[in-house]
Amino acid sequence: MAGYGDNAGFTSYAEAAGYVFPDGATDAQKTAARQRGSLVIDRYEPRFSGQRTGGYAQERAWPRTGATTYYGEAIPSGEIPVAVINASYEAAFLELTNPGSLSPVVTGTSTVKREKIGQLEVEYSTSTSTDIDDLVALATPVVTTIEGLLWPFLVPVWPGALVV
Repeated sequence: MAGYGDNAGFTSYAEAAGYVFPDGATDAQKTAARQRGSLVIDRYEPRFSGQRTGGYAQERAWPRTGATTYYGEAIPSGEIPVAVINASYEAAFLELTNPGSLSPVVTGTSTVKREKIGQLEVEYSTSTSTDIDDLVALATPVVTTIEGLLWPFLVPVWPGALVV
């Protein structure tokens, strides 16, 4: 399964952003990080307009058919917007430097509420929800750079009207 973009583009993007790859980072590690970064972007698929150009068998959420920007501009069917690729590079860099950081494992029964080390005691904010969707949402990191790159391609969410 291939990630968005390629290693040369990933390297160019990271260098232009001032990121420094870990010493000895190999092409295989960059490819694996791009794969994991692309999976992070694909989690946004329910909020993208259109549908996969290649149907359900297509590995990635992009390219899409019938996709538009937030402003209603049509995106050609075979095209993956540069911002989507760059967002995947952002996620890939985070995954390369801190593997698994964007895909936390959530176990609702083992959350820490209070922690004491010596005289220092910290109590964390907790949710009383037992709903798995709530727990996942609380544990999923929000990377503002990725959100900023993707927002023009997300479908606006309109709050439902309450009818009495």
